[in-house]
Amino acid sequence: MMGSRQEAQGALFYEFSIEAHVPPDHMLRSVDQFVDLGGIRQHLAPFYSSTGRPSVDPELMIRMLLVGYIMGIRSERRLCEEIHLNLAYRWFCRLDLTTPVPDHSTFSKNRHGRFRDSDLLRRLFETVVARCLEEGLASGQRLAADASIIQADANRQNATQKSDWQADRIDPADAPRAVREYLETLDDAAFGAASPVDPKFMSHSDPASQWTGARGGPAYFAYSTNYLIDTDNGVILDVEATRSIRQAEVGSVQTMIDRVNDTFGIAPERLIADTAYGTGVMLDWLDRQRGIAPHIPVFDKSGRKDGTFERADFTYDAEGDAYICPGGKELKQSRRTFARPREKKPDEDGMLRYRASKADCDDCALKERCCPKEPSRKILRSIFEPSRNRARAIAQTAEYAISCKLRKKVEMLFAHLKRILGLSRLRLRGPNGARDEFHLAATAQNLRKLAKLLPISKAAC
Repeated sequence: MMGSRQEAQGALFYEFSIEAHVPPDHMLRSVDQFVDLGGIRQHLAPFYSSTGRPSVDPELMIRMLLVGYIMGIRSERRLCEEIHLNLAYRWFCRLDLTTPVPDHSTFSKNRHGRFRDSDLLRRLFETVVARCLEEGLASGQRLAADASIIQADANRQNATQKSDWQADRIDPADAPRAVREYLETLDDAAFGAASPVDPKFMSHSDPASQWTGARGGPAYFAYSTNYLIDTDNGVILDVEATRSIRQAEVGSVQTMIDRVNDTFGIAPERLIADTAYGTGVMLDWLDRQRGIAPHIPVFDKSGRKDGTFERADFTYDAEGDAYICPGGKELKQSRRTFARPREKKPDEDGMLRYRASKADCDDCALKERCCPKEPSRKILRSIFEPSRNRARAIAQTAEYAISCKLRKKVEMLFAHLKRILGLSRLRLRGPNGARDEFHLAATAQNLRKLAKLLPISKAAC
């Protein structure tokens, strides 16, 4: 027999509990136990006025932003709609059925004001990292670093050549927010001062972004998010926003290593990274200045493809400060004898030049395999060669082979960032906008990691 038609009828009273309707295995229920916003109001108190209308609860706004980044909701308009409709989102944000959801414009007002002035998002990220360390998810001994390019919110067509930009003629008072931030970061090592080479094009809407064709396709404007992770469980210990240029990315790793040491007292035993971080300056900074073993391939351009002898075929004599060629002859920096020894200075790239005698090369039977188009052979040696040799020695060990596998963990985090969290293109402009998005995304990834490794059933035991 067919049942009767069911029609919705309004009731005067309802007995309803949001708590009972959120599944026990829901992602946000597991994440909630690790979200500690107890000190947020005290931290923000100096940035609020003592008079006027009460503001939207800052804890509510942070919880809403976390929902957006954890669940991959990129649009703040859509985020407000989803929180209005989704019971689990309302439960996480501490909203009942009748509480209105704040307007999306509230985020912009607070982000450009008190959130950035108080560095709140950085504080939130460090609070979650501290919880990861407290739970034993990171030992701080084996760290890995890498960078990933994120497309900026800038149109390729709305750009001009760098030569057409004259920063000294821009009036900051009339410029957009992203342009003002660009002017403020001209001397910042992560942005304007990262390289003396000017980019080919600059965006009108976001001039601090980098014009790059690193992916091999059409060039576009982008920023780089730099991660420093602990390889035990892939916990992100620090994050930094920079231009998408190698010098800025390498410099950010030094900044992050020093910062985690100052903030959390982490002194790593090794750093794992790819060849881009294997410059002589970086290897020397790790090995001699910080005492960190560089599990990094050496950035070396001494290889030759024409079949002639490479620098590796020459033996360095440390006692005589000379190279010995395959023919047994010496290559020295200078062959003149001075009454007062002169200091041997490197060039602007930190390289020392060793030259063979022309007479030795003319009579050498191996000249065609060594320097067939030159009168004599020259060898360049970096002033950081001891640290480079240390990295080469590490690369021959079994521990280095393990490090190469562990390095994939940071690449997996970038894949998760773009494919699961949907951060393949920024919504906010300027260096501060990039920092805000990268900090929130890294916080969301760490919270998801905590929820995965320490679910409610195990955490309660």
